[in-house]
Amino acid sequence: MDSAAVAAADVASRAGNAMKAWTKGDRVVQATYGLGTLIEVNEHHTVIDFDEHGRRTFSTRLVALQASSEPAPSRSPRKRATRAKKSETKDAKDAKDAKVKAQGS
Repeated sequence: MDSAAVAAADVASRAGNAMKAWTKGDRVVQATYGLGTLIEVNEHHTVIDFDEHGRRTFSTRLVALQASSEPAPSRSPRKRATRAKKSETKDAKDAKDAKVKAQGS
């Protein structure tokens, strides 16, 4: 993480600088969490996915950010959880087997 960028963000947060018109996808530095990517920005909330601290939500009025030219680290795509298949109960299996045997006779 660029310590100069973090220091600049800290100074900006103390000075209470006005918020720039940020857009989704912008790379920013925040004094406490460091480098991150803007996920959502509206008049009430700013959501940032930080490189080392995950996703955090801030009050748009209060958050102080600095622009960063440092690219986002490459991350492997997250896999979605899959549901485990329901296992058939013993009674259901027995009934199914009996039906198959009856059809075969």
